[in-house]
Amino acid sequence: MLSTVLIVLAFILCILGIIGSIVPGMPGPPLSWIGLLCIYLSHSMGGADMSLTFLLIWLGITIAVTVLDYIVPAKVTKLAGGSKAGSRGALIGMIIGIFLTPIGMIPCSLLGAFLAEMFQEDKSAADALKSALGCFLGFLIGTGMKLLVSGIMLYYLF
Repeated sequence: MLSTVLIVLAFILCILGIIGSIVPGMPGPPLSWIGLLCIYLSHSMGGADMSLTFLLIWLGITIAVTVLDYIVPAKVTKLAGGSKAGSRGALIGMIIGIFLTPIGMIPCSLLGAFLAEMFQEDKSAADALKSALGCFLGFLIGTGMKLLVSGIMLYYLF
């Protein structure tokens, strides 16, 4: 019985991990890894088979992706000439975009970065656009990494 509960909880956590890879403030890959942990624990109760080595490798991958999610977007933004204000504008725009439509995160994130660069950093429209695209590219790379890792963990649950 407890094994079944752990398996169901694992699938719920992995689905939340996928969602959390996109939604700001939700730790996507760590939620997915906890799902793998639930599967591992269910093994000792007659559930799915998973080795401790496999679990620890995915813990390392989860930690690496979580750390890189903070480093990569900042580096890409900086390479494109963006500022911290642009990054904050992109994050605020993305949060606002979530409430508008699921697809609204993308244009609102770009708009937030653009406006922050233009008005807070006093950049020309062309420079602000370049910086906003850098902020957005950094966001896409970070989100893509998290989605890939969480998606692979969900695949292993099947």
